[in-house]
Amino acid sequence: MSEVTKQPFDFMGLRKAASVVSIALLIASVAMLAMRGLNLGLDFTGGTSVELEYQQPPALEDVRETLSEAGYEQFVVQNFGDDNLVLVRLAESENDKLAEDIAATLAANGDELRLISSEFVGSQVGEELKEDSGLGLLIALAVVLIYVGMRFQFKFGIASVLPLAHDVIIILGIFALFQWTFDLSVLAALLAVIGYSLNDTIVVADRIRENFRKMREGDSEHIINESIHQTIGRTINTSGTTLVVLFALFFLGGEAINNFAIALIIGVIVGTYSSIYVSANLLVVLGVTREDMIIPPKEGAGEAEEEEQPPEWLNRM
Repeated sequence: MSEVTKQPFDFMGLRKAASVVSIALLIASVAMLAMRGLNLGLDFTGGTSVELEYQQPPALEDVRETLSEAGYEQFVVQNFGDDNLVLVRLAESENDKLAEDIAATLAANGDELRLISSEFVGSQVGEELKEDSGLGLLIALAVVLIYVGMRFQFKFGIASVLPLAHDVIIILGIFALFQWTFDLSVLAALLAVIGYSLNDTIVVADRIRENFRKMREGDSEHIINESIHQTIGRTINTSGTTLVVLFALFFLGGEAINNFAIALIIGVIVGTYSSIYVSANLLVVLGVTREDMIIPPKEGAGEAEEEEQPPEWLNRM
């Protein structure tokens, strides 16, 4: 029988303060989204895509500077396929001469290049992407709810999905606050955050379930607090090593993936917090108990035992 031991740090002792912080962040994020909105990238708003091939790999920063000096605004410059291939996307309406003007502007610096192709993406495609991306996030959360509900218990499912929604809303709110560009790469980062945060939450939830079945003393808060202490080392190590990689991507990866890296950095930090406080806090609020963790007996188990007993005439022999 496990004894009630006092841990050096009471995570659940701060759960009310953490609730206030989470609610404040959610309200602020929703307010930012309502007032400022997301600065949608060309993937969602539409525009013109111009593909160029250079004789020598160009410096993308020089390409961006040249376009800015020429008066172009709201554009994205990145490599695709090869260092010699450059993709320029602009928030410009359909124009037959736009691609030729872009190529001429960049060639004016003495660079040898040729225009490969140009394509205009209308706003209708952007609207479809917005709808599909929102639907994709909702489906991902629904699948998580079903999986965790079946794998653990329905209360654990709720305590896993709500923190994921909490993480996504806060990331969107920060992007709305600073008006960072929200494009498909950031959407991919949101889906990655859902997977990362879920993995961390599952580890904590599994230990909580195990301790509810093993520990015979202590209330729910104590058992959850003990479980967090047993997994906090793994959580910190995983988050720390992940952040090292993400900061390297942010500082060394170039402008094309900056927003992707920022979204993941915020997601890892907020996701680590939510897996400790939001998820565990919700389990306390939902009133998870030992009875919820009892393994139901298999159907027909009693009948099987009766059938396995030898007949009465054999016992008389």
